[in-house]
Amino acid sequence: VQLQAFGGGLVQAGGSLRLSCAASGHTFNTYALGWFRQAPGKEREFVGSVTRTGTTDYADSVKDRFTISRDNAKPTMSLQMNNLKPEDTAVYYCAQRRSVYLSSISRDYAYWGLGTLVTVSS
Repeated sequence: VQLQAFGGGLVQAGGSLRLSCAASGHTFNTYALGWFRQAPGKEREFVGSVTRTGTTDYADSVKDRFTISRDNAKPTMSLQMNNLKPEDTAVYYCAQRRSVYLSSISRDYAYWGLGTLVTVSS
């Protein structure tokens, strides 16, 4: 399985950005997927996750601002980020589990893509 996140960039506070995650490998459509982020000098943290059927879970810090979706036919996963804040600045990673269940724990994810940088200016 190979994953690649893209779509990062520079945006002003209050703005929006949409990240995408492209995948190769036949298991993408089966298992749960997730987004994580890592800000400079901080540990990687959970952003949100989605099951094959579209059930989602989000970190409290992004709930009601971020939305995860997936298209199993392509296959891709997206992260729509609205009302961005400077504290959202981080490298964002997409990841895949070898399980159908949601998880907010990074070690539960077996495959990781290269990250994409999101910078939110104040």
